[in-house]
Amino acid sequence: MATRKSRMRGLAPVAAAGLGMAAGALAALTVQRNTLNALRTRLERLEQAVAAPPHTNLAHQQRLHWELLSKAIDSPELAEVLDIFEVPASPQKRRQYLFANALYTNLLFYYRIGNLTREEFHGRMRGLLQNPVVREYWYATQGQRATLPSDSIEADLGRMVDELLRQLEEADVDEWWVVGEPPAE
Repeated sequence: MATRKSRMRGLAPVAAAGLGMAAGALAALTVQRNTLNALRTRLERLEQAVAAPPHTNLAHQQRLHWELLSKAIDSPELAEVLDIFEVPASPQKRRQYLFANALYTNLLFYYRIGNLTREEFHGRMRGLLQNPVVREYWYATQGQRATLPSDSIEADLGRMVDELLRQLEEADVDEWWVVGEPPAE
């Protein structure tokens, strides 16, 4: 019996050491898993942050564009700097053109960030083109649009608006909201 007790006493420390090692390995695996989960979460946040700047940059550019146009609209002296229209414009007409530019640029921005579909952009432009000042503005800036790279989003939308304006002017119908075929996405 004494031999059994001494063997048991000899095995108890070995078993305790084995259990301690297993518990330590399990604790290490748990810590490692938590660390991996934390790293995965940080990586996902970084990927989202990297994806955000284009919209953030567009929003910042849109804000800056509006601030500059607002200053020009409020000041005839500053508006003269932006007088690059194809036909001479009075100070009042220039201010109207600048505001029409702000409206168009706002729609362009909404389209670029995904807040408007191409069809919605078309519909909103169809409504804006009911205003004779907006039509005059569109013609007065034709040369500026011609300088855009032909494969750019803005050039593509400009061609679409050109075609819509042509259709509106040729239409012999009072129901302007049915003129022009909405573009395919």
